[in-house]
Amino acid sequence: MTYFSEILRGALNRRDLFKFVGLSAVLYVVPTYGRSKTLTYKTLYPNSEDRVMVPEGYDYSVLIKWGDPLDNGPALNWNRVHEALTEEDIERQKHCFGYNCDYVGFFRLDQDRALLVVNHEYTNPELMFSNSGPTQEQSKLMLYAHGVSVVEIKRDGGKWVYVKGSTYNRRITGETICYISGPAAGHELMKTSYDPTGTFVKGTLNNCAGGKTPWGTVLTCEENFNSYFAGDRNTLPDDLIKRIHKRYGVPSSRSAAYGFHNIDNRFDINQEPNEAFRFGWVVEIDPYDPSRPPIKRTALGRFKHEAATTVVAPDGRVVVYMGDDERFEYVYKFVTKGRYNPNNREANFSLLDEGTLYVAKFKDDFTGEWIEIATVDGNTITVNPDLPDEFKNDPVLCFINTRGAADALGATKMDRPEDFEWNPITKTLFLALTNNDRRGTSGYPSTDRANPRGPNYMGHIIEIMEEGRNPTATTFMWSIPMLCGDPNAEEENKKLIIYGQPASSSVPAISAPDNFTFDKEGNLWIATDGNPSSRRLGKNDGVYTLNMQTKEFKMFLSGVPGCEICGPEFSDDYKTFFCAIQHPGEGNKPTKWPYLGDGVIVPRPSVIQVWRTDGKEIYL
Repeated sequence: MTYFSEILRGALNRRDLFKFVGLSAVLYVVPTYGRSKTLTYKTLYPNSEDRVMVPEGYDYSVLIKWGDPLDNGPALNWNRVHEALTEEDIERQKHCFGYNCDYVGFFRLDQDRALLVVNHEYTNPELMFSNSGPTQEQSKLMLYAHGVSVVEIKRDGGKWVYVKGSTYNRRITGETICYISGPAAGHELMKTSYDPTGTFVKGTLNNCAGGKTPWGTVLTCEENFNSYFAGDRNTLPDDLIKRIHKRYGVPSSRSAAYGFHNIDNRFDINQEPNEAFRFGWVVEIDPYDPSRPPIKRTALGRFKHEAATTVVAPDGRVVVYMGDDERFEYVYKFVTKGRYNPNNREANFSLLDEGTLYVAKFKDDFTGEWIEIATVDGNTITVNPDLPDEFKNDPVLCFINTRGAADALGATKMDRPEDFEWNPITKTLFLALTNNDRRGTSGYPSTDRANPRGPNYMGHIIEIMEEGRNPTATTFMWSIPMLCGDPNAEEENKKLIIYGQPASSSVPAISAPDNFTFDKEGNLWIATDGNPSSRRLGKNDGVYTLNMQTKEFKMFLSGVPGCEICGPEFSDDYKTFFCAIQHPGEGNKPTKWPYLGDGVIVPRPSVIQVWRTDGKEIYL
């Protein structure tokens, strides 16, 4: 495998590479990493224990869990929900912390107070309820358990507690009114019987990861929205609607597990064929202002968004990096037309409605390009001239059927692109490619340099250096710092390779990289989603740290059976590490975690906090 230092040495002898890319050798230098501090904690190893584990010298606690009240009312009656759900429980869920926590965002209020913004991706009826269903009551509760929670937290000694009844506390659910802005607002495909204007929608669903904007809002990402829609696509009279729904997997057989179509006909595509077009967006939420409604920013494109990471370019424009989390899907970025104004927060709230949407093409010579899909400038949309007439005749389709536009432009089909994070120390990007068990198999795309394993059971990580390390650039170089796996695996295709070298037998195994964060030294913290699979490690998911200077790799946290670890996030003083324990017990992995001694028999997705017992910063 080739890395930036090797590429640079080779490029000095291959002038044609820089002629081809249109760059000078001066622009591409080996990244300067942070100070070479070693990772001082003693590594964990993947295991199957029914407890959360952290290294010696660290401790953790549950900060907030499914059903905890955000108002001053009682907690959800978990055991009653499990055995005999009532209307009272449905009403309480509207005011209580939601299910399956994913993204976690920390927003400072003052020295001792902050806000957490937490996504609630989906629900597990087989864990929530004892009887098979879903009943209409169960579907209603699940709809309200989706969405986002905003919750105030405050310091209590060396850790944090959440504040019941805070005026900041807020639930955004599958029924909360969200406004639609940008190029798709008002388009014919966005109109429904309950919204003939195409400018608002009930709810946000399947909120996976997210990101923060420089002006202090959160971008929450709608991922597998197709899961909620039922009906018969083949009977739809409109061929365009039928084709786009097929490309996005609408309807889904999974809709039967939720039963939303039994409580609201908007989830039946034969009754409301356009409702599904109103999901699959990045949604902007202001955690500081509960009166400001969520806004779906359609200029960022519609696909199964995993995350949205923002970076301010040298010229002040804002760049949003995004992945489409499905096998053989694409990597995108959006560059705003306007510039970030650090002195006027309100002036930034329309930035994400105008700009240029790009999709990535990774080349086999370790270079790449961002291919323009379309540019929004006021009421004018300029589309790539290489797109088919369908997009030229109706430019808004570039944003509603973004996958179709990327298909037509020959973008690189990736192995489930998930989180996409900017390292502030190296000024490079790290992209998580979780896995793709279909890569290289019969009837599916073969391997390529950017997706070198087939089948790709273990996943890998790509590092991208934009030209001039400027996020607005349209060309880049890339490498693969990690092919995930087990250093002791018998199959070559499943071995752990770090910076081109096989890992020693003492290094912990890792698979299915999902979400990232960086500490202030530029170390990469990796949360996983898929270790438990028998095709991978058959062990619990966890959190790992890669020191890119020393090449050390360690396991920091281990989850419980059936869960994935989501939303890795540091407090701004780096003394607390937050993450989410999502769907504990999923996949017939018995657990009743978090075992709080309160007599509750159902596992509860939760946000946890980790700290050093000596009070120092986490990463030291």
